[in-house]
Amino acid sequence: MDRSNHSSGLMATILGAGLLGFAAIFVRWSAPASPVMVGFYRMLFAVPGVALLAWRSPARAGNDTDSVGQGTLWAIIAGLCFTGDLWTWHVAMHYTSAANATLLVGLAPLWVALIAVVFMSARLRKRFWAGLALALAGALVLGFAKGARWGTGRGEFLGAVASLWYAVFTLAVAKARAHLSAPCALFWVVVICLGGFGSIGLVQGDAFTGFPLRAWFALLGLGLVVQVLAWWLITWGLGHISPSLGSLGLLTQAITTVILGWLLLGEAVKPMQGLGAGLILAGITVAALAPPMPRLKLT
Repeated sequence: MDRSNHSSGLMATILGAGLLGFAAIFVRWSAPASPVMVGFYRMLFAVPGVALLAWRSPARAGNDTDSVGQGTLWAIIAGLCFTGDLWTWHVAMHYTSAANATLLVGLAPLWVALIAVVFMSARLRKRFWAGLALALAGALVLGFAKGARWGTGRGEFLGAVASLWYAVFTLAVAKARAHLSAPCALFWVVVICLGGFGSIGLVQGDAFTGFPLRAWFALLGLGLVVQVLAWWLITWGLGHISPSLGSLGLLTQAITTVILGWLLLGEAVKPMQGLGAGLILAGITVAALAPPMPRLKLT
């Protein structure tokens, strides 16, 4: 893997994950829109932006010679997984704090690493595992600083389920990026999510209109800032780094959520939160210095 592309991919993923920190704030401000409607309008407002990016970008990823159809299939799978992730995450925030729900979604790197080792013959260096442990410890500290209630509530359970969806989504995006450019992969994810949330909303009978002005601005922010800008950076970045490292970089979202909660929601930042953020950054740094080893070849 080209070292410069590896570094750029990691930085793009971290920056995009930082912008994802706005997601929890926008979701809170989008009330009284239902969790499904939050997802629906997030995708609807993102469609023009991602369509323009996809139109201006070649379909293939670099000089890849594999079929675009295979990449599109993986992108569709990623879209279905992302629908499940966002839906359960949005519902979780109705039963627990936004920080707690975000913390539990941050468990995704653990599932990604386990899936990669068990099913994809990946070999992770000891330093990578050390970085993963540091990052997850930081996420744990961050959650307890916000009063997490592990395993005692419906919101916590849904947050854990969301982390499973998020892990499979991360792997599917990485597969799609092996065949598609970042804008094209993102376009398919958004289109599939839009159809999924729209269908669920119709079946459930959710209200598509009647929201206050602040909710509409929050939904617009979710579509443009989070879904277009943040996820374009992340989708591009995941095409240049390993899925395990990519999911680790996505933990940056938790740090941004704490900072924005303090600035915009008046939530005090405690020393324990600062410790958790520092551990996450340390973990990302350690893992970045220990890229996955090549697969063992059977003779």
